[in-house]
Amino acid sequence: MSPVVMSNDRRRVVITGLGAITDLGVGAPALWSGLSEARSGISAITAFEQDEQWTTTIAGEASDFDPLSCLEIKEARKVDRVCQMGLAAAVEAAEDSGIDFTQGDPYRRGVAIGSGIGGILTIEEYYVKLLEKGPKRLSPFVVPRLMVNATAGQVSIRLNLRGTNMSPATACATGGHALADAMAMIQRGAADVMLAGGSEAAVSKLCIAAFSAMRALSVRNDEPTKASRPFDRDRDGFVLSEGASVLVLEELEHARARGADIYAEIIGFGITGDAHHIAAPDPEGTGAGEAMRLSLVDAQVDPNDVGYINAHGTSTPLGDSAEVAAVKRVFGQHAQSLAISSTKSMTGHALGAAGGIESVATVLALHHGVIPPTINLDNPDEGMDLDFVPNEARVSQVDVAVNNTFGFGGHNVSLVFRRWDG
Repeated sequence: MSPVVMSNDRRRVVITGLGAITDLGVGAPALWSGLSEARSGISAITAFEQDEQWTTTIAGEASDFDPLSCLEIKEARKVDRVCQMGLAAAVEAAEDSGIDFTQGDPYRRGVAIGSGIGGILTIEEYYVKLLEKGPKRLSPFVVPRLMVNATAGQVSIRLNLRGTNMSPATACATGGHALADAMAMIQRGAADVMLAGGSEAAVSKLCIAAFSAMRALSVRNDEPTKASRPFDRDRDGFVLSEGASVLVLEELEHARARGADIYAEIIGFGITGDAHHIAAPDPEGTGAGEAMRLSLVDAQVDPNDVGYINAHGTSTPLGDSAEVAAVKRVFGQHAQSLAISSTKSMTGHALGAAGGIESVATVLALHHGVIPPTINLDNPDEGMDLDFVPNEARVSQVDVAVNNTFGFGGHNVSLVFRRWDG
């Protein structure tokens, strides 16, 4: 493997604000409540009607979310649901951080919020309108609504963030890439504050049908809350969900100077590519393992110091097996001592928003000293002989945790977080 040259003079980065919109409820506290109580947010799809042609009729919908909680009705109509949720999560995180965004240098504050698919609901709606009513009936807001980078732009406008403004789009690894990019910007002195995460609103006809055509989705329609079952021998695919999550990353001394409450520290990341297949993971998890290894090198952490991994764990046969193989290779004998869980067993898979949502889960696990479980793990599959924290949350204070996000295209991101003890 290539050597990694480390610098000891990098600025430290802490997490001072959290925001989340998920199928477990509105707000980061609702997400944590659901995870710690081992509740599933999966249910029958209500976003559109389905008949017997549909092989998958379940998803994780953020049904409690009201876009008017953060937008006036006129403004809400100008943006896609993906942007509505992302903006709400960003506003929550900003308020949670305690930063006064009306004061200070806006060019020292930025945003990195991505999406795997972007405004797919807008694309579907207006393509139908185009066919039925013609081109002159389209809204001038179609392009601003469907852009993958629309959420980052709207958050920048709302909070006057005039520094770095970016929007990664790396499928299910999007949120991880956003956080890594934001961390790097602060470390090298290009920003003091970054809002980072992802948003996804892909519970749509096209997405459900397309993922079903790939045979990627679970068809356990009669038991929605039991459909997402990572590492279990009866898993049959992932459950698509929607949501958004944004974290406020802040340079340590900047946070200390204003007396901020700190949740955790983000201390490293590793990024690789599988170079294997556009949709299937490398069966050996080679790229995923190297991302984890690089993240630990970047964090200057020994593998034996890691106490918890929030796994990508999508509940697909190939993906779960590859990730477990990667964990065993990177951590060796210590893999048997690690607590590992997939919170997708409760939230489903929110694609580009997953990395942010699961980073919030990881940060709160460190903060509260509670590890969220992998629910529906009734019969671990062959080779799944690690501690996946089955079915019940566990009180356990760990100091270092890793969050994995892997995506179609062979994108791999691992993030390392450290418990904050002041």
